[in-house]
Amino acid sequence: MKSIAVYCGSSDKIAEEYLQVARDTGRFLAERGIRVIYGAGSTGMMGAVATSAMAAGGEVVGIMPEIFNTPQLALPDTTEFIVTPDMHSRLSMIIDLAEGFIALPGGYGTMDEFFQTVTWAQIGLHSKPVGLLNHKGYYDKLIDFLGDVSKEGFMYPGHDGLFLDAPTPESLLEKMEAYQVPAALRKWLDRDG
Repeated sequence: MKSIAVYCGSSDKIAEEYLQVARDTGRFLAERGIRVIYGAGSTGMMGAVATSAMAAGGEVVGIMPEIFNTPQLALPDTTEFIVTPDMHSRLSMIIDLAEGFIALPGGYGTMDEFFQTVTWAQIGLHSKPVGLLNHKGYYDKLIDFLGDVSKEGFMYPGHDGLFLDAPTPESLLEKMEAYQVPAALRKWLDRDG
């Protein structure tokens, strides 16, 4: 993979360890020669990912909706800075440009991006790997919940394989590089062919 989108929190009111996870992820991707694509924010984990990747000599593409393009929120000093008309076009562009996706710990915005990206994979709009960086079990309850969703029949069999999880950027990237579209979904996508 040559480019990975990173979804993460923009809040500055988080523990230092989360900022460090973001810095470690940005640096790791840059050192692997992987271009970082993200939401163009300067605050919280978003800013930490981008500035760390750039400090390590990496390429960073920031994609920001017009509503947030302010001096307080934007980080325009990236390799490429793109302003979109709205949130929907931003995510669409991120999904188009990235070859994979990593959700670091985050809140509503991160969850929105993660779930939209997985949903788009489920309906066949892309077949790229989606990963949760499960630092210190941050996503354990979400993963358990999604297991219950599957058990209750609200998810098609095999679609629980549409995302991966691992505790470190290194182990998550290894899983993402080996990712195969789940057989159940591949069969569904090929139904007309």
